[in-house]
Amino acid sequence: MGEMDENDEKMVRINVNIIGPSPSQRLTLPSSIKVHDLRKLIAGNGRLPIDNLKLILRGNVLHDSKNGDDISIQFKDGDSLIVAVKPKPPVKHVQDGLDEDDDDLKFRLPQSTSEWKKRLFSFLHNKLKIPDMLLMAIFSLRIRVWVVIIMWFILAPVAHRWDLGPLYILGTGFAIIFINLGKRQNGDMSAYSIFNEDFRELPGTLNADRLDRDIRAGQI
Repeated sequence: MGEMDENDEKMVRINVNIIGPSPSQRLTLPSSIKVHDLRKLIAGNGRLPIDNLKLILRGNVLHDSKNGDDISIQFKDGDSLIVAVKPKPPVKHVQDGLDEDDDDLKFRLPQSTSEWKKRLFSFLHNKLKIPDMLLMAIFSLRIRVWVVIIMWFILAPVAHRWDLGPLYILGTGFAIIFINLGKRQNGDMSAYSIFNEDFRELPGTLNADRLDRDIRAGQI
């Protein structure tokens, strides 16, 4: 028993390497010490926040307790202990702002959405874990557009079989262009004079004729 007590009270010197600008330290302490007491000792010597200290010994993170019981560790003379100071969490209102930004990026269906769309959204989002950006693209298209897309993929192998693949792709490109041209209201003028009545140009249009007139008039 006397030898065990003597071993428990044996003092050792260890190296404390603090990550950051703080210098390394050498501490003299009992070979057996509770992690909580070790944390208080290091925090007091280095004036470090005790709650933000993380202690690492022989590649393992030291915890104060396990299942409610204090944990003790055994040191050997010359052991090296790594001390890391965890950064403080951001201010609450900054965290709230970040959460609000994340909420803005999340896709949500309107309240007036039909029941089958809500079920489809729940299946794609919760079961298949499809990203919000892809869900936004899926639900922003009308049913008619989806029918056209499906028909395009069905007819593509047929066009390839008849050696019409390039014409099929070119025709698709021209169709997309013409569909997205839109319609002008009465009285609206096109930016291209060739499409306007009497080839009228928009006010302020710069062309070769105007440049020639300005040069002859000495305005340039």
